[in-house]
Amino acid sequence: MKHLIILVVCCLLSTFGQAQDKTFILEGKIGNLNAPAKIYFSYWSGEEHNDSTFLDKGTFSFKGLIGGPAASRLILDYSGQGMIPAAQANHIYYLYLEPGTVKLQSPDSLQNIVFQNSPINAAHLDYLQKVGGQVQDLAAKMNKKYAAASPEQQKDTTFTNALNREYRALLDERANKQKQYAKNHPDSFFSIVALSEAGTNNFNVKEIEPIFNAINKKHRDTRDGKAFAQRINAEKNIKVGNTAPDFTQNDPNDRPVKLSDFRGKYVLLDFWASWCGPCRAENPNLVKAYAQYKDKGFEILGVSLDDKKGKTAWINAIEKDGLTWPQVSDLKSWSNEVAVMYGIRAVPQNYLIDPQGIIVAQNLRGEELSKFLTGIFDK
Repeated sequence: MKHLIILVVCCLLSTFGQAQDKTFILEGKIGNLNAPAKIYFSYWSGEEHNDSTFLDKGTFSFKGLIGGPAASRLILDYSGQGMIPAAQANHIYYLYLEPGTVKLQSPDSLQNIVFQNSPINAAHLDYLQKVGGQVQDLAAKMNKKYAAASPEQQKDTTFTNALNREYRALLDERANKQKQYAKNHPDSFFSIVALSEAGTNNFNVKEIEPIFNAINKKHRDTRDGKAFAQRINAEKNIKVGNTAPDFTQNDPNDRPVKLSDFRGKYVLLDFWASWCGPCRAENPNLVKAYAQYKDKGFEILGVSLDDKKGKTAWINAIEKDGLTWPQVSDLKSWSNEVAVMYGIRAVPQNYLIDPQGIIVAQNLRGEELSKFLTGIFDK
């Protein structure tokens, strides 16, 4: 839980595909590294794909199929200790793939990568410069602060609330830059990426939809563009005052759990993941609220964006954080069908649903959640 390894820029939805996927090749050279030095590679094209290889005199190569621009991630393990220790040491680099060949090289590390004639990555670097860098850097900053805190601080809601406020303030600042980027660059694919990320914290359909519609149609017709269009539709329909869409997913013991089974109670529908530092930092607030109000008609239903490989981590996080309420997941990560239905692009996110199944609030955290529940149950 001490480190966040997440490809936020690429919450691609598997419901959309291209007419025909095309081949990409990623070729790289990092110094003259040899085994046990190993490179781990992940990319998203409707679902997550993972691969790895040992370096041979610094060289490596990966190949696959994508339907358009695709976000990807490299993790460099210098000493053969494994992907997780390498990621914890921040030996991570995010880039974009496109049909054809992408070549990169560095004299020593991922941080000094230079691309050779890669328009998509030249555009990506320009985009990052204009919006202030990677969103992962903000999450990593918060994770580092949380991990460095004492066990007492990690359980102190005053500390975790302050951490969450700082994190969301940083996201707000970056989101404003991203929306401005999308307005100024309608012919850039990264305007889709910018709006996708900008809307993770506060999605204002009236503000964002006109910006999206002004983006070049060829970018709106990409997988990312179509996924964002569905998200706009979700935002229009899944909001305070509307009925929360019903769903069924399995708990950790593969038993089906249905949202509508909790009718008659106030239900906090909580989207989270075991690898999400801000989510884990918020969990003590949820534990406190649940203990205070569960006997008064309050329930929490957790929906995890962990994947199949992360099932054990999900179960361990539930136990470690003391989450005694129902938990479900289809273990499809960002393609979780409930997350897609609700237009989820970042975690933590939540919806408070009343006993009749109507959404009455969203993204209640810390003190806000406590005050809202007090207004309901302690009248």
